[in-house]
Amino acid sequence: MIRVSLRGIRARLGRFLLAVLAVALGVGFVAGTFSLRAVLADTFNGIVDAAADADAYLRSSTPGSADTDTAGTRPEIPASLAEEVSDVPGVATAVAEASGTLVLVGSDGTAVTTSGAPTLGVIARSDVPTFTPSAGRFPRSDDEILLEDRAARQAGLGVGDTTKIVTTEGLLEVRVVGTASFPAATAGALIVGLTQDLADRLYAPHGTVSTISVYADGGTSEEQLRENLQDWLGTHADRADTSGVEAVTGDTVREESRDSVDQILGFVQTFLLVFASVSLFVGAFLVTNTFSMSIHERMREFAMLRAVGASPTQVMVSVLAQALVIGILGSALGVGLGVGIASAIAAVLEHFGMEIGSGIALTWQTVVISFAVGIAVSLVSAAIPGRRAATAAPVEAMRPQRPTEKGLLLRGLLGGVLVVAGGAGVAWSALRRTADGSAVDHAGTILGVGAAVLVLGVLVVAPVLARWVVPVLGWPFSHFLRPLGRIAVGNVVRNPRRTASTAGALMIGMVLVAASGVLAASTRASISDLVDSDLRSDLVVQTASGAVAPQEAVTQMEQQPAVASFDEFRGGAGKVAGPGTTGEGSDLVLVSAPAQFYEHSVGVTLDEGDLASFDRGEAMVLRSVAKDQGWELGDELTIRTSTAEHPLEVRIGSVVDSQILVGTGVLLTPDVFAEVVPESSSYFISAHFTARDGDVAALRSQLTDVARQYYVFSVMDSEQMVSALSQQVDSMLAVIYALLGLSVVIAVLGIVNTLVLSIIERTREVALLRIVGLGRMQMAGVITIESVMTALFGTILGVAVGVGVASALPAVFRDQGLSTLVVPWGTLAVMVLLTVVVGLVAAVVPSVRAARLPLLEGLAAE
Repeated sequence: MIRVSLRGIRARLGRFLLAVLAVALGVGFVAGTFSLRAVLADTFNGIVDAAADADAYLRSSTPGSADTDTAGTRPEIPASLAEEVSDVPGVATAVAEASGTLVLVGSDGTAVTTSGAPTLGVIARSDVPTFTPSAGRFPRSDDEILLEDRAARQAGLGVGDTTKIVTTEGLLEVRVVGTASFPAATAGALIVGLTQDLADRLYAPHGTVSTISVYADGGTSEEQLRENLQDWLGTHADRADTSGVEAVTGDTVREESRDSVDQILGFVQTFLLVFASVSLFVGAFLVTNTFSMSIHERMREFAMLRAVGASPTQVMVSVLAQALVIGILGSALGVGLGVGIASAIAAVLEHFGMEIGSGIALTWQTVVISFAVGIAVSLVSAAIPGRRAATAAPVEAMRPQRPTEKGLLLRGLLGGVLVVAGGAGVAWSALRRTADGSAVDHAGTILGVGAAVLVLGVLVVAPVLARWVVPVLGWPFSHFLRPLGRIAVGNVVRNPRRTASTAGALMIGMVLVAASGVLAASTRASISDLVDSDLRSDLVVQTASGAVAPQEAVTQMEQQPAVASFDEFRGGAGKVAGPGTTGEGSDLVLVSAPAQFYEHSVGVTLDEGDLASFDRGEAMVLRSVAKDQGWELGDELTIRTSTAEHPLEVRIGSVVDSQILVGTGVLLTPDVFAEVVPESSSYFISAHFTARDGDVAALRSQLTDVARQYYVFSVMDSEQMVSALSQQVDSMLAVIYALLGLSVVIAVLGIVNTLVLSIIERTREVALLRIVGLGRMQMAGVITIESVMTALFGTILGVAVGVGVASALPAVFRDQGLSTLVVPWGTLAVMVLLTVVVGLVAAVVPSVRAARLPLLEGLAAE
């Protein structure tokens, strides 16, 4: 039976190659995802090993949070301990690590920008092995800097050049005294070396640091150094500055950092694997369709095998053997394609400035996973058609196989139940509200489950829908392209299962494309609405993400003559605990907001409490945050940060709703905020300005003059804010469309495969049509219309389901800022028109095959 299977593949090589290609594309996405994760992990682990190169570390013994995106870090320790432990046996050098962000001005007088990675100011010392000098020397005074080689190239600076750096202190005039190499790729970050004194002044003004790096002399191991340090700490345990300080080996710190990197990359991998799963699912449709039509064509062959003694199991094995070959070949091609995909993504990242380390390399885990996925998808996809071939009686198998009304009736009932259930879940999640108008708990989960059931139901009921929808969609072809259109529509409707299966692959991709389009349009509209409704200031000043904002610049802006009112918002992170909270609380963003900011900067809607309570020093929280944390008006909150000596107790005095403040945790007045987050540990969010006498032009001119001096600020009105935020949405949408593009490509291959197989199945019919007068071009036209009709059917279903599901998103995620529903009908219309192009492209090969079919051979076909 194995030989029979292999001969069957050779005899029908073309159709099986399309199935192999479909599996290869899906597996390629999976292999590419794992390969990309591997190279990113190598890159970031290299950065960890290079940056955390000490033999031992002193740090707080109080564990931090696993959430590294907030300030859930360990409390800081006194920097003065570095000098004291220098005399511990085995210690060569001890460095209090003070580092942070800054902005480097290039030779052209503009800020050196990256693709989102920060520009870091770090300590550069000759007695620390982090940097290997390329030219010049290490900095010795606060007006000297050392540049990592890539930063020097990007800035166009060399040894002896003078430039500026933008820090929290303002603009500093500096001279480049050296360049050096960093022992790992920096993933796009730029590194500027500073003296210990300048780094301490900028990043450790209170004399505390997160860690102290300790380097061993030549004869001391990491473990021995750790023990020596721990003994010293034990000897001085009665001192306040050593209380709660521990010594750990460098390997311990590096391993913890690698775990954090793996956690972050795990989210990236999951994101990409979602799209890979879509491509595999669509590819499974193609494989299933290939085997269904091939088995239908070869039913007499299977009947003969059964008649001469082959058992159902042997027939099943012969089908699965062919699927196994497809899976193995497709997986092998997919692994190679995955390396290509990962290399292409890496090249794009490097083009945008994200330097990565080693090249793309395959791991044995990636190969095993890729082959397992490809083979499993192929075997499962072939199992149902194979079972039909194996269980059919020999005499029945010799009869023509036609879909029965009973089968469609049962399938239609099951699909209808699923559609109703899924639609009910989507509708319930959108319409069910709590007493305060918020979405109910787990509404997002219910929406996701309902959407999945709805899509499954539409796939199941699609053959029934095909009989009713396709004639409607085909009306223009039937009436304006006679007789070709009528013949084509009849062919599509004649086998609704095949039509639905082929269109289903395209439908899945279009569901996600349409939903993404609606989500993007709704997000843009929500941004515009929230800015219009909640932004009360005339102009807003912000910095690029992660850029440092000199406080002296903000002060200068505040003092401009055209300023009528000024509000500065600063942020910090900490742990906030309320009643019933276990542990130290949740990691939330703390925001410093001036008293009465809600009158002239950002509008809020009061839900509970009194806005005046905020001006008296009580906390203001968003309704969504209070709901998530289980807080109520009047609750006492305990706030802890890594820089505060003591926790802060503050009462919730008001609960508000404001779309523009979504993402904040707890709002505090500047005086209260400073008790737990000193200015040196906070970061600039935005500054809001109202023009004196309504002269916005004069205000913009004065603010721009100040901002220009510091390189990092942007002065925007409401329209410019909306435009900037919308560009971010469009960028993310482009990424999603690109990732979904592979599933659409596989769906096109499915249409090609189905049409080719249907022509083989209808060989005699095609020959008869040609004999009775249908020309070659007319025959090609019939096939083209069939292709376009199938593509339109899948697209219409996908767009309808995608729009329906996405329409519920604003209701479910209103508290997260998605407040307005917009359906981009123009964009959806373009999608439908592009479907016609997809159908035309998919019809090229089948049309040529049908037009060139020899007539006599066609008539002789069974």
